Amino acid sequence: MSVRKQPVLGILGGGQLARMLALAAAPLGVNTLVVDSAADACAGQVAPLRLADWTDYAALEKFAAEVDVVTFDFENVPAETAHWLAERVAVFPDPRALAVAQDRLAEKTLFRQCGLQTPAFEAVDTRADLDRALAAIGAPAILKTRRLGYDGKGQFRIKQLADADAAWAALGAQAAAHGLILEAFVPFERELSVLAVRTREGDFRIWPLTQNWHTDGVLSLSLAPAPEVGALQQRAEDLARTLAERLGYVGVFALELFVKDGQLLGNEMAPRVHNSGHWTIEGAVASQFENHVRAVLGLPLGDTSAHGLSVMFNWIGDLPDAAPVLSTVDAHWHDYGKQPRPGRKVGHATVCAADAQSLALRVAAMAQALKRETQAEPGLSALS
Repeated sequence: MSVRKQPVLGILGGGQLARMLALAAAPLGVNTLVVDSAADACAGQVAPLRLADWTDYAALEKFAAEVDVVTFDFENVPAETAHWLAERVAVFPDPRALAVAQDRLAEKTLFRQCGLQTPAFEAVDTRADLDRALAAIGAPAILKTRRLGYDGKGQFRIKQLADADAAWAALGAQAAAHGLILEAFVPFERELSVLAVRTREGDFRIWPLTQNWHTDGVLSLSLAPAPEVGALQQRAEDLARTLAERLGYVGVFALELFVKDGQLLGNEMAPRVHNSGHWTIEGAVASQFENHVRAVLGLPLGDTSAHGLSVMFNWIGDLPDAAPVLSTVDAHWHDYGKQPRPGRKVGHATVCAADAQSLALRVAAMAQALKRETQAEPGLSALS
């Protein structure tokens, strides 16, 4: 009797996203192999882990020989490493998408080329550039690193023109290496994200729009499907499809959006599974993690419909008591197996229900048991 060879998915990066990809791959008969430079990378608790730096090409050569397809856990894997691997093994999404998403200037430029409007922006490479950009955009504005920024890192909010010196003191040293970008501050009405998936053959699907709330630049809560989106759902789908086709994208990606005066503005693109899509594990027919595995391995996509309504709470810094969550009807606990640290994503919980009233009651009961005031939680008023 012949033994069926299970495909092996290689994942660059060993954080919680790699962990959840590995957990989603196993029921599909897909093995995973993770590469990370940290011996305690949490994906290593559920999948084999290879220790290697992104420039350790001897180790990466061996890794490429052991896997059928390579994908990413996070977007700060050097594009050069992704291109090098793509010469030896299939890499999805295409390293071009990774390179664009790593550069905020290239990303915003691509958005506009695809018909997605953005806040006003200007490239900043010198202190004089910052003055010129501020003269064009005005204040308030946000000075950001073009590369290596996420979860609010690498940003300085300029509230008034007099803050320019402080902004340059904070970020100017990074201008020579990677460049900066100044973006107009947008008094947006709400933040949405669209999660999309595309196969090698071009089959394209999206999940319902998700509404998000952030605390100190880090996602704290998501509600899906987002309420009262109307025509924005189709608009988001059209924009995401255009972007995916322009990049020849394969896999799941997230497009973070602002809503201002009923219009969508592009904020950022994440060329990977995304924090705002964690609700899909229990709240959708096929999760973002399952569909990413399907897409990059050339398997048919699963249904992206929502079962009902879901709220996802991000646990930042340390985990609360699990018991109140586990005692809540249709609530789901996720511990990433990471050591607590200020600002670190260590887990999440998702509460699901068939309707808004039931969801609000479940969330209120859970919050009371956790000794958290629901009125203080961003976004929970949207349930009432």
